[in-house]
Formats: sequence, structure tokens, C-alpha cells
Amino acid sequence: MIKVKLLEYTPEPERVVAMAARLCYSASGAEELAERMTDEQVEKLLSKIVQVGHASTMEHVSFTFAIEGVSRVLTHQLVRHRIASYSQQSQRYVAEHNFEYILPPSIAEKPEAKARFEALMTDIQRAYNELADMGIPKEDARYVLSNSTETKILVTMNARSLMHFFNLRCCNRAQWEIRELAYKMLEQVKRVAPLLFKNAGASCVATGQCPEGTMTCGRFSEMIKMRVV
Repeated sequence: MIKVKLLEYTPEPERVVAMAARLCYSASGAEELAERMTDEQVEKLLSKIVQVGHASTMEHVSFTFAIEGVSRVLTHQLVRHRIASYSQQSQRYVAEHNFEYILPPSIAEKPEAKARFEALMTDIQRAYNELADMGIPKEDARYVLSNSTETKILVTMNARSLMHFFNLRCCNRAQWEIRELAYKMLEQVKRVAPLLFKNAGASCVATGQCPEGTMTCGRFSEMIKMRVV
């Protein structure tokens, strides 16, 4: 089961983004702007930023997540989001003598497929342990491990990168595991910055349009109901 915890984030992220936006169009200094802005002004400015897509101002705030209970299939996709920082559990230094693995639902629901999958995981575990017993270093023994092997990772993204991540990975066409992660992350950032992430989610939810063309999931009407206007 995927576990996600928002460990740290920029204090008052919405005020920081609003201050950055206001500074672009004001002769006043940043300190003065921060002191003068009311909560109502912050909310109004944030709504405009989200509406017009003044995304560069969102780069001034960041969010750090601790993630576990995910596979290396997921993290191979996750690290493709380049404007981010990652620290992942190392298979070079951490032994995998009793590794956990992620079982895809499509395999879990078919007894024959599940039995075959679990038998393979047992064989892989045996091979890994045998190699270790032969004195093979962990950095080489790991070559037999499956992409399904459970891993842990720390991720830091700024709000603009998160928006893009949600656009792609909350989409119904995203792979099931990273989609589940994206929704868990979205749920947590909405608690601390509800205005900033008001319409965050799959591209259709964020913009009101599906960018997938002929590859659409066909559930646009259902997805658009998730949009907060």
C-alpha cells in the first residue's frame, strides 16, 4: 500500500506566490508587499494567477514528500519529472534479503497469474540470497531483482512542477500505480494550499479540455465534474 507523507513545505505558500506575482507589477519592495497584503487580497490574486496561468510565480514554493510502498516501476516513471529533487533507497547499500514487492491488481485478481507471479518472486529472492552467500556484492546481486521490488523515495517539487505532475499523472491514461500516488500527493497539498491547488489534477480537470485527442479515456464528462469552478 502506498504511503505518502508531506514532510515539509514553504511556510504560507499561497502568500509567497501572491507576493511574487504582486512584486512583478509593483514598485514596492517585497517586505512591504508582504506586510500590506490582506488574506482577501492573497485569495483574489491567487485566483487570478491560477486563471491566467502565471506559473513562474509558483516556483517560489516547494513541497517535500516521503513516499514508500511503491515499486521501482513507479520510481522509474517518477524521476522523468526533471524539475525535482530525489533521494531513493539504495539497493547498492541496503540488502534485499527479504524484499517486499508490489503486486499489480490485474495479476492479483487472477489466481493463476498471482500464483505464477509469487512463485517468480520466491525464485528471485532465493537467487539473490544465494548470490549474496557466494560473496557477490549487493551492487551486483541486485541485478536479479524485479522492477516490482518495493522502494522508498523522498521527493521535493516546486508548485509549478507539481501542477504539471498532476496534469499528467492524475489522468486516467496514466499507469495505475503512479496515478494512485499522484492523487495521494494532491490530497495532501490541497490541505495546506487549497487556493493554489484549487483546480489541480488531470489536464481535463485543470483546463476543462482533454489533450489526449483520439487516445482519450472517454470519461471526460465524469472527470470534469471534479473541477472546482
